[in-house]
Amino acid sequence: MIHITLPDGAVRQYEEGISGLQIAQSISEGLARKVLAIKVNDEVWDLTRPIAKDAAIKLLTWDDQEGKATMWHSSAHLMAEAVEALYPGAKFGIGPDIEHGFYYDIDLGDRVISDEDFPLIEAKMKELASGAHAYKRKEVSKSDALQYFGNKGDEYKLELIQDLEDGQITFYESGHFVDLCRGPHLPDTSPIKAVKILSVAGAYWRGDEKRKMLTRLYGITFPKQKELDEYLVLLEEARKRDHRKLGRELELFTFSQMVGSGLPLWLPKGADLRERLELFLKKAQKKAGYYQVMTPHIGNVNLYKTSGHYQKYGQDSFRPISTPQEGEEFFLKPMNCPHHCEIYKAKPRSYKDLPLRLAEFGTVYRYEQSGELHGLTRVRGFTQDDAHIFCTPDQVKSEFVGVMDIVMKIFKALDFKDFLIQISLRDPNNKEKYIGSEENWEKSEQAIREVALEQGLNAEIVLGEAAFYGPKMDFMVKDALGRKWQLGTIQVDYNLPERFELEYVGADNEKHRPVMIHRAPFGSMERFVAVLIEHCAGKFPLWLVSEQAMILPVSDKYNDYAEKVLHLLENYDIRAAIDDRNEKVGKKIRDAELKRIPYMLVVGEKEENEGTVSVRRQGEGDQGSTSVEAFAQLVKDEISRMLAD
Repeated sequence: MIHITLPDGAVRQYEEGISGLQIAQSISEGLARKVLAIKVNDEVWDLTRPIAKDAAIKLLTWDDQEGKATMWHSSAHLMAEAVEALYPGAKFGIGPDIEHGFYYDIDLGDRVISDEDFPLIEAKMKELASGAHAYKRKEVSKSDALQYFGNKGDEYKLELIQDLEDGQITFYESGHFVDLCRGPHLPDTSPIKAVKILSVAGAYWRGDEKRKMLTRLYGITFPKQKELDEYLVLLEEARKRDHRKLGRELELFTFSQMVGSGLPLWLPKGADLRERLELFLKKAQKKAGYYQVMTPHIGNVNLYKTSGHYQKYGQDSFRPISTPQEGEEFFLKPMNCPHHCEIYKAKPRSYKDLPLRLAEFGTVYRYEQSGELHGLTRVRGFTQDDAHIFCTPDQVKSEFVGVMDIVMKIFKALDFKDFLIQISLRDPNNKEKYIGSEENWEKSEQAIREVALEQGLNAEIVLGEAAFYGPKMDFMVKDALGRKWQLGTIQVDYNLPERFELEYVGADNEKHRPVMIHRAPFGSMERFVAVLIEHCAGKFPLWLVSEQAMILPVSDKYNDYAEKVLHLLENYDIRAAIDDRNEKVGKKIRDAELKRIPYMLVVGEKEENEGTVSVRRQGEGDQGSTSVEAFAQLVKDEISRMLAD
């Protein structure tokens, strides 16, 4: 008999070789109908795979992300089987599950799949799924695997097999389709009820621009048609909120092939918005005792070899820059941290100087593959709201609290209400792979746990996910559509102080290594602005928007009064503009609504005579008439509530 530990801590005895599906059936038939996969000692398995020894398990359903991932991985195989049936001779690269659905990279030869072909593929997938074909796992030798795909003429699978070790290769068979795959998969195709092919794109084989361009087919499946319908509504709303679309409509940023792919150009309104975000954070940082610094966009290549960034980002960076001096090379800055280490080293430090908090909005560069570029979320040049705190081990906790205060202030000001904190700690069973003393690791890990507990934060602790140089805390924000984004991180680092031989003189008059904390509440300005645009659909918070009010004279006769209103608002630091076009006021209102301007102030004969403005709120319509002074106070009160500590 073997002992199976359930998530609630209960332990049950079963015969050796029992499967997850049999365990589910022993609990209830209802659960057995819902379960999709099983997690065995933190590894997701097929439900039908035998369990040979004691284990801690969790039965995974559609409500679990790993349950969804299993169904979507199985659906990728189903889609490949459908494509192979419809396009004989198609060859297949990789087909993983992704955050929402799955894709498969396919070589169709000289054939092309377009949107018009999607219904045909969907129908074939539904037909195959209705057959409840089992997903059968089979261990194969490397020679047999090579022989099978050699006979099939699939060079992509052959290349993948060459990178695998003999004894660790598995095939999965479902219906008439056999694939090289680690799994896990559903027991059979029957849970797949609703199918949608979402899009088609090009993708270089293995992400290499020198290799063949394959057809990447994206899809998603659900156990119920109702869930697919709801997802498609959400997807349509996401398209409306796409930051690339809204960025163009709101004149925030643009791209130019002459400048280069992945290098955004910030237009006046976008630059104004971004500068306001920066000023907001700079003000909070100054209050918290940070010093603003500036560093160059390039550095000697030896700087990044010392830090390890050359080795880590070398393949994803622009090529080194040679100078007329023989052997001298510079590197476009991939990270700001090495420069800040050198600022720390600029003079001797005492424990009395610590914590030292250095902050910079520093632009860094990575050579993202062209196929990976996406609006502002994946670019080749981006600005990080970087800060590095150099402190003693005993100061780590208080510094985390200080950073948390800034992050919470940002989330409140920008109306991010739904977020999760992920705390990444060491693997307790493999401590030798981490650098830094046991004492320091215990202090920093305990400090992070205590901060989350004391702040009453929704925190998920993940063992084994810490970087080799220190534990970290990531902020996962849900936007208005329920999508998760990582915004901001706090990272303890014992590595760079060692690499740069940073020191301070302690109270004992001995030299010690400082702890370094990396901190970036926004992450990168580009990505943060993209997420913010989509979160608020371009309707930015009142304190942040470039134009808080648009003054709309009903005819040319009232342009002078509009100017008077504008000057009064400027005296109250209200950002406003006048739409003095020779258009009907209805069109002016519609245009201001489309530009997401929070307030519209209509002025005509009545308003001029009474010294008032007729106020309209974006999306809410007429708010009545009021004096300019009262309107200015209304705006200031609204902003004060948003930015209150």
